[in-house]
Amino acid sequence: MSRQVLAPPRPLDPAKFRDPVTTAKGERRATVALRGLQTLWVNTGTLCNIACRNCYIESSPKNDALAYISAAEIRAFLDEAASLGAPLREVGFTGGEPFLNRELPEMLRDVLGRGLSALVLTNAMKPMMNHAGALLALREEFGDRLTMRVSLDHHEAAMHDLERGEGSFAKTLEGLVWLARHDFRIHVAGRAAFGGGDDAAMRQGYAALFSAHRIPVDASDPVALMLFPEMDAATDVPEITEACWGILGKSPDSLMCASARMVVKRRGAERPAVLACTLLAYDPRFELGATLAEASRPVALNHPHCATFCVLGGAACSR
Repeated sequence: MSRQVLAPPRPLDPAKFRDPVTTAKGERRATVALRGLQTLWVNTGTLCNIACRNCYIESSPKNDALAYISAAEIRAFLDEAASLGAPLREVGFTGGEPFLNRELPEMLRDVLGRGLSALVLTNAMKPMMNHAGALLALREEFGDRLTMRVSLDHHEAAMHDLERGEGSFAKTLEGLVWLARHDFRIHVAGRAAFGGGDDAAMRQGYAALFSAHRIPVDASDPVALMLFPEMDAATDVPEITEACWGILGKSPDSLMCASARMVVKRRGAERPAVLACTLLAYDPRFELGATLAEASRPVALNHPHCATFCVLGGAACSR
């Protein structure tokens, strides 16, 4: 049998994703209104202890384009959400590696102390373990309202290490096992493309790994084990029009930007900014203001990631 050769992806049409109101074909571009702020994301800073081959935000040990945000700055946004009467239920922390920000435990305590849930996206390596004592105290006091989502790109070391560096799988697995041993609520994030499109086989592989190491994650649960689509803004994808909602049988309320915003602090900035999306930290078109109130306006789906990740890929960063 001859070997199938896949055609390379088509480059993005430069006429697409330019106008926030209309598409390249002159159709009305889809927008998403904020129906209620349920999830507030915080980028703790883009510095990371490792450099992955394909990081959507280009995190590395040298990239500090997004500076460390402080606990006091996040407290101000939590206070604003409360004063606005926002239906906030969860605060998610991403990076970079969030545990490189030394004020993360204080931020978590503030969030959890308000009766909210907290979600931390981590590689579960040394930076996390440097905060082991603080994490155990939070787990003891707040229980399952704290969720640790660990990035494990594949259930086999070779594939994971291809993306994140030799030996990284073993270190992340060690952190996962530590979290499991201490009864933390754990989720795992993998990469769908690493499975060659075979979602069932990927989940079976993860299930075997979790079982072997007594990690209490249900691999069949798409929230407990999220397999994210790959994102390449240079690859051609369709623009999302107002007509797409009916064609796809999808509601704009199901997208992340209908219920979430993200706070970042740019290097050299006097104060943080609020963005429409966790995936578009560097695109000025998705910076909505300095406050949650300013950031409550609708979002035009004017980026390839809007199509690939959210509308067509069906992915979501929060629970």
